[in-house]
Amino acid sequence: MLWAIDVGNTHTVYGRWDGQRWRAQWRLPTDPSRTEDQLAAELASLCALAELPFSAQQVVIGSVNPGVNEALDRLAREWLGAEPIFLRSGEDVGLRVTYDPPRSVGPDRLANALGVLTKYQAPAIVVDFGTATTFDAISREGVYLGGAILPGINLAFESLYQKAALLPRVPFRAPETTIGKDTPGAIQSGVVLGYAFGIEGLAVRMKQELGGKVLVISTGGLGEQFLELCPSIERYDADLTLDGLVEAHRRLTA
Repeated sequence: MLWAIDVGNTHTVYGRWDGQRWRAQWRLPTDPSRTEDQLAAELASLCALAELPFSAQQVVIGSVNPGVNEALDRLAREWLGAEPIFLRSGEDVGLRVTYDPPRSVGPDRLANALGVLTKYQAPAIVVDFGTATTFDAISREGVYLGGAILPGINLAFESLYQKAALLPRVPFRAPETTIGKDTPGAIQSGVVLGYAFGIEGLAVRMKQELGGKVLVISTGGLGEQFLELCPSIERYDADLTLDGLVEAHRRLTA
């Protein structure tokens, strides 16, 4: 059993891969203050609920938060009984990267590229909706070219609520009209539709730069909601990053 662990700035996703399919996936808060013992207690309970053994043959980790890496390393060694492998660079997995410098590309973005190259056909663009919304462009030749980074939509909602005294906290929802008829509607129009137009505009420009028929895929927490808001996004793949970590493990252990 392979554990694939995708560490984001806000959440960490733990996936159990049996070689054919995902047996379970759990999303927990990313908290650098938590020890390996605390993580083990929670994950052991989740495994019991899923009727899965709390053990592993292999563990692969892609982490954008170095503060949790030591605890995850100890979790794998001391509790799961496996030596973890960290995805750190494109060079390590045979992925050509022309981003400057190549090692500055986050492991989540590398995993997205590997997921695309394993499951789909390049050229492609991945729009990953996390704490930040990232774009990853992969060329026809399978080269990671770069992309774009913008603040995540939840950060925009929270920033307005925290910094503007008269503005309320509102839920994520696309309004029926662009002209907001009240303050919550106006915020939802500005943030949700504003992001949708921005994401669509970036996707269109990137497709033009890549040339030819380009597949645009969304992933991450809010990726499915933007499938209907952005015509350029053709499909949503919730497992893309974890699938990319599985491919990274295959390449790292080949």
